[in-house]
Amino acid sequence: MPRKFFKKYLPSHETVRQNRFVGLFGKHLQHHNLWHLHRRSVAGGVAAGLFAGLIPGSNPVQFFFAALFAIAFKVNLPVAVATTLYSNPFTIVPIYIVAYAIGEFVMGNGTGHMPQTDLHLMDKNISEWVPALIGWVMSLGKPLLVGILLLALLLSVTGYFAVRVTWRLYTIYEWRKRAKRRH
Repeated sequence: MPRKFFKKYLPSHETVRQNRFVGLFGKHLQHHNLWHLHRRSVAGGVAAGLFAGLIPGSNPVQFFFAALFAIAFKVNLPVAVATTLYSNPFTIVPIYIVAYAIGEFVMGNGTGHMPQTDLHLMDKNISEWVPALIGWVMSLGKPLLVGILLLALLLSVTGYFAVRVTWRLYTIYEWRKRAKRRH
């Protein structure tokens, strides 16, 4: 992949090692795979970020878990954290609808419909509809939790292999292009 483009934005290994905040975490943040761009590390970072992106909570919570997964599996930390941004306020509702459908399918409930809600957002002020929204999400229960877990696993495995295959195809393309220039 175009590592030169990303390399100019990522800190060098020596810069990371000398950072005073990184020093607080000791050797946990000094493993070379956390900062280098190579096929396995980036693919693992994407997988960690895709999985952490579905952890319920706001972005700082997802960033934290993506960083923990990256450190635990020794994969690219910046890629893992950046990948969590696919789940945001604009995409989370469709993602949760898909997760609920997967959970319903796996659990065999078979209704295929989400529970109805009595959210008339225009008729109520924010202090009334926030508890109603939370209650509705809680009513989704087990199918949503099972679906989120399965969707997170599916996305992370798919993302991992997609990056590995794409990286490999790009490398082969570059090799062939270089071979043509030599001949």
